[in-house]
Amino acid sequence: MTGGARGPLRGLRVVELAAIGPAPFACMMLCDLGAEVIRVDRADGRRSFATWHRELDRGRRSTALDLKSEEGRTALLRLVADADVLVEGFRPGVAERLGIGPDACHAVNAGLVYGRMTGWGQDGPLARTPGHDINYLALSGALDAIGEADGPPVPPVNLLGDFGGGAMFLVAGILAALYERRSSGLGQVVDAAVVDGAGAMLAMLTAMTEAGQWRAARGSNLLDGGAPYYRCYRCADGGHVAVGALEERFYAALLDGLGLDAAALPDREDPANWAELQRRFADRFATADRDVWAARFEGTEGCVTPVLTLQEAAAHPHQVARAGGPAVPAPRFSKAASVRAH
Repeated sequence: MTGGARGPLRGLRVVELAAIGPAPFACMMLCDLGAEVIRVDRADGRRSFATWHRELDRGRRSTALDLKSEEGRTALLRLVADADVLVEGFRPGVAERLGIGPDACHAVNAGLVYGRMTGWGQDGPLARTPGHDINYLALSGALDAIGEADGPPVPPVNLLGDFGGGAMFLVAGILAALYERRSSGLGQVVDAAVVDGAGAMLAMLTAMTEAGQWRAARGSNLLDGGAPYYRCYRCADGGHVAVGALEERFYAALLDGLGLDAAALPDREDPANWAELQRRFADRFATADRDVWAARFEGTEGCVTPVLTLQEAAAHPHQVARAGGPAVPAPRFSKAASVRAH
């Protein structure tokens, strides 16, 4: 089914130039929200990582055009003439060389919102340099903050860069430009770059750093696994639990579930005691299997949850009750349903 059937963006028409990673994810989001999305594939049928993008491609129709030919270019501009949004993920300058850049598209549709998704942005010294999620995160400063103490930075798969710093910011930019169009009647270019979005998401960490509440050393801070009450622990069966007992009452519930006496433990507020607390908690969690701990903490305020695989997450009772799980459209609306069928 196509996204235009229902949802808060029903009636919105989007032309997507086939790409990889964040651009198709953004178009998946728009489609899930009700937009009609038409993907333009290469005429030769080639597409990198097509299998990986199966979920990202849900809900839209597709057509194939040779954008290097005059016929293909003309056909695309016909689609653009009736569209609200175009999304492309080319390197800077490629769309212009093909004759389908913003000027050419706005010449046939002045109200078009032209969404551009890149890693480095449309300008700057690195604009035309190849890169991937890990590179953009590295330069934004985000990657340096992720990883174990005394270990190298760890790439957070491609969630933080491609999909968080890239696709989500592109969607937000497109929706903002559509809102502005209601008063101006004109479209505009949305320049979304992963390095910009990832940098924007560092706002709180930047403020904490400036306030002297975030140290440069990985694994030594409140939210990066340094705090013993905000990290993961290995259980007897090799599984893990995630602990997020930040507040005092949640911490008390954590200790209660672990069978530990607060009076016999060092002060958790002093980072000098964190290593000892981590050792104590690790020893206790290692005495039982993951699901035993999950059952013990279920319904409590200890903020302890099992670390599930993708397959386990889809079958978890909470996800089943909400018809949720990996790859399910979000958010949900009380008035207009988003597309929840693939």
